[in-house]
Parts: sequence; C-alpha cells; structure tokens
Amino acid sequence: MKKLTLILVLTGFVLTSCSGGGSSVPRNLDNACSIKKQRKSWYKDMVRAERRWGVPVPVMMATIYQESKFDGKARTPYKWKLKVIPMGRQSSAYGYAQALDGTWDWYRKETGKRSAKRDRFSDAVDFMGWYMNESNKRNGIAKHDAYNQYLAYHDGHTGFKRGTYRRKAWLVRVAGTVQDRAILYSSQLSRCR
Repeated sequence: MKKLTLILVLTGFVLTSCSGGGSSVPRNLDNACSIKKQRKSWYKDMVRAERRWGVPVPVMMATIYQESKFDGKARTPYKWKLKVIPMGRQSSAYGYAQALDGTWDWYRKETGKRSAKRDRFSDAVDFMGWYMNESNKRNGIAKHDAYNQYLAYHDGHTGFKRGTYRRKAWLVRVAGTVQDRAILYSSQLSRCR
C-alpha cells in the first residue's frame, strides 16, 4: 500500500512539474489586477503589444478571456456524427488568441515572426494587437472599441465589412460581454498597483 501511495504521489509531482506551472490558467479571471499580479510577464507582453500596435491592454485581455479563458492549449470542440463518432475539430483555432491556421500564417509572414507560436503568450498578444491594428486599417474600427474589434476578430475583416455578424444575434451578445469585460478590466487596472 505504501508503494502505491508513493507511486501516486511521485506521478502527481512529475505531472505537475511538467505542466509548465507558469503557463497555467490564472485564478480569478474576473480581476485584472489578480491576473497582472499572477502573470507579471504576461502583463509586460500586453503592454509591449499595446505600444507596438496601439491596442489597449484591457481590449486584448477581454478578447483573450472570451476566446480561451487564458488557456494556451485551448482548442475548439470536436464535431460529432451520430453523437458518438468524432469528425475533427470545429476549426483550426488554437492557443490563447484562438488564431486560425491561415490567419496565423499570414501574421507570421507579415511580421517576419516565423517561429511565433500560438501557445506562447507573448506571440499570441502580439498577434492580437497586429490583427486589431489591421481591423483599424481595413475597416476603420477604433483600437479601443472592444465591441466592434471583437466582431471583426470573430468574423474576419471581410465578414465584418459585409456585416455577417448582423445575422448572428448570439455573436452580437458575446461582443457586448467582451466590451463590458474590457471596461471592467480597464477600471480595475487603473486602480491596482
């Protein structure tokens, strides 16, 4: 019995140490100050992306919350046939920013960041700043406009221009929650040290 307990404890230790504790999801995702305190390097990465692309930290944070809940390994759910046969993922979206394969490749080509990874936080927020900067250039969306930035982020630049989101009441609601969260995060960040 003692051997079994020892094996279980050691297995748990190995799994925990291999999980990359620094990249685990922060606790209390409703508090921007808590996220900032727990992941100081992440906050520095967001500030760096804000300086480079002009997209405010709270807008990026709210979008990351909506897309992946700050989980670098996040993927879309599987599609199922007859409710039992997995038919692949709903899309190629992956990582903190839930970037699609083609869009990620476009970002890497445009920025010259060939080794960028979607599950590396610094790359994900740089991608997000770049994409939202593109939304500003292509569709005139203000960089601080979390609502419309999210609609363009979700439906793409062309989809946003065509107004595809207007036929998606659920997406309009989600964009509203992203805007609300960006306002909340902005208010919290203005008060924390």
